Amino acid sequence: MDIETIYNKYFRIIYRYLLSLCGDPHLAEELAQETFLKALSQKEPESVDDNVNAWLYTIARNLYFQQYNKSRRRQKILKQNTSEQFADSPETVMMQKQGKFRIHQLLHELAEPYREVFMLRNYGELSFREIAEIFGRNETWARTIYYRARKKLMEDLRDEDHM
Repeated sequence: MDIETIYNKYFRIIYRYLLSLCGDPHLAEELAQETFLKALSQKEPESVDDNVNAWLYTIARNLYFQQYNKSRRRQKILKQNTSEQFADSPETVMMQKQGKFRIHQLLHELAEPYREVFMLRNYGELSFREIAEIFGRNETWARTIYYRARKKLMEDLRDEDHM
C-alpha cells in the first residue's frame, strides 16, 4: 500500500481521534498531518503490514502527548514569568513589609461586612458573584465592599509606616 492510499483511507479516522484528545480542530489537523509525515519517514509504505491503523494511532498518540507536554511546560514558564512580573504588586509589598500577622490584626479590626467580604474573596477565593449571593446582594455591591476594605487596609498600613 502506498502512502497516498494510506493517507486517503486513514486521515479522517486519525483526525477524529486527535480531535477527541485535544478538542481543537486546528491542532488536530496539524497533528494528523504530522502523523502521516512521521509515518512516511519511519517506514516504507510497501513494508507496512496489516496493522496500519494501530501503527498510525500510536504515532498520533505519541505526537499528541509530545505537544501536550510542550504546552504544559510553556504554561508553567508563562505562569512563573507572570508571577515574577507581579511580584512587586501592592499586595505583595504590603505582605512583605508588614508581615502576615499584622495584616490579620488589621483585618480583624475592619467592620462587617468589609472583613467578611475581604476574607471570602482572598482566602475563600470566591468570585464577586458568589459573595453577592451569600449576602443576598448584587455583584456591584460585593465589588464595592471588597475594594473599600482593601483600600482601608492599605491606608492603615501606610499610616503605620509614617508613625
